[in-house]
Amino acid sequence: MTHNLWRSHILPFTLLVGLLGAATLVGDFLLHRFNLVWIGRYLGIPGTLLIIASLFYSLRKRKMIASGNVKSWLRMHEVGTWLGSLMVLLHAGIHFNAILPWLATVAMGVNVISGMVGKLLLGRSREHVLGQRDHYQLRGMSKEDIERAVFWDAVTLDAMAKWRKVHIPIFIVFAVLALGHILSIFLFWGWA
Repeated sequence: MTHNLWRSHILPFTLLVGLLGAATLVGDFLLHRFNLVWIGRYLGIPGTLLIIASLFYSLRKRKMIASGNVKSWLRMHEVGTWLGSLMVLLHAGIHFNAILPWLATVAMGVNVISGMVGKLLLGRSREHVLGQRDHYQLRGMSKEDIERAVFWDAVTLDAMAKWRKVHIPIFIVFAVLALGHILSIFLFWGWA
């Protein structure tokens, strides 16, 4: 029980977010290196479809869909949103020629991070803090000493719990901005 909350839970989360960023940079580099930038233009479509498909987990969790195992739907949600986000980030590329797509991309990034906070950090962190408290109680520590020993982990957990509450509102902002981007493509892209 000597591992702290940062090393055992937050660091793996940070590495997964870093992996998404690194995969985006490597993918963008390779698309430019091999003169395949045009592929990035079309990666937004399957990426968006993966993100939309991952919403079935929310429907299953709220019992709007009766079939399937909730854990399986959650796994599909996690993988689908991560891969979909990677495709959308590659679609966005490193180009600063329009504000709406970038606002949608930033909102998506914040939403992905808040979802990963919920997945990777909150449940495990709660278990960690409760386990620490139990461990210290078994060692015969006083209640005040236990609270002092887990104080920073509890503060970190409380901050993460508040952060999680932005997931749905940020998703709504992302969805509106993404829809605006998609509609502007249909209106202004030279389809001929």
